[in-house]
Amino acid sequence: MAGIPQMAQDTGETKARQVIAHGRGDIGRARIDVPELLYMPATGPLMPLVESYYLYRYDAEIVDGVERVDTGQIRFMLRGEGELIFSSGNREASLPVMVNGPGAAAARYRVRGPFHCFGISLRPIGWRSLIGLPANRVSASVIDADTIFDGEATPLLASLRRAETLEEMVAIVEPMLLRHRRRVPEAHLALCRAVREWGASEALGVEALYAMVPMSQRQATRLCNEYFGGPPKLLERKFRAIRAAMRIYQGARPAVAAAPFFDQSHMIHEVKHFTGHTPTSLREAIDPVLASTLDNETFHILPEVFPESVDPGGD
Repeated sequence: MAGIPQMAQDTGETKARQVIAHGRGDIGRARIDVPELLYMPATGPLMPLVESYYLYRYDAEIVDGVERVDTGQIRFMLRGEGELIFSSGNREASLPVMVNGPGAAAARYRVRGPFHCFGISLRPIGWRSLIGLPANRVSASVIDADTIFDGEATPLLASLRRAETLEEMVAIVEPMLLRHRRRVPEAHLALCRAVREWGASEALGVEALYAMVPMSQRQATRLCNEYFGGPPKLLERKFRAIRAAMRIYQGARPAVAAAPFFDQSHMIHEVKHFTGHTPTSLREAIDPVLASTLDNETFHILPEVFPESVDPGGD
């Protein structure tokens, strides 16, 4: 149930849609006996808000998985139902169309299959523009998308289930998203750009972030909570752990990946907290969906913040 990242930087220009497959990627095949996903980077007027669209399919009777921390998601359950189990122990049943906030820790899920899910990975700006809820207040909960989109989300399921391509699914949901986007203050765009630049740096430290933004520490902390699901200190931990997980998955020795941490035990604890995996399972028993998010050095926990020239709000 993890959101699928883009594997290359966006540009400000509209580009042709590109569908990228992991697994066999045959949307018309009768049975999917291994987990597979298709994803498509967003294009056009929703690019400032949506990072990518994806379709996950697996026809097992029971699908157990781990979802690492991610950006906000909108998920349409095309087949299957189940529950999310958050790190706090809170268990919430899946909904036909649900919104999940940026997580503060890895979560587990169990779905009675076959499990097919069409999803939308939101940029932090998109979370504020389309969802409008403080992300930190819903980081361990499942939200009924119909309460956000005025009852328009669930009626789309019938059309999505009949769709034969990921492109068709995207075309079905885009009008709803366009109708519900709201403007985001320019100062908030600046904060999101600063967080991404700071989060991508090897030398983290919350004071460095505060120095990058033209606002008080209190305001910067409040906006980090609202857009990213936690204060700067939590984001610092999250970025550091995801970077270490990427390095281990790509072949680095745990002792090398542990350099930014107090020690190797601290690194193992943090990686497990934010990804649900130990260094051993990252190398030997990783979920293929999680693997796709750790497979490319250009991917980071934060999607690109869009250029100022693109209007992130409504008409």
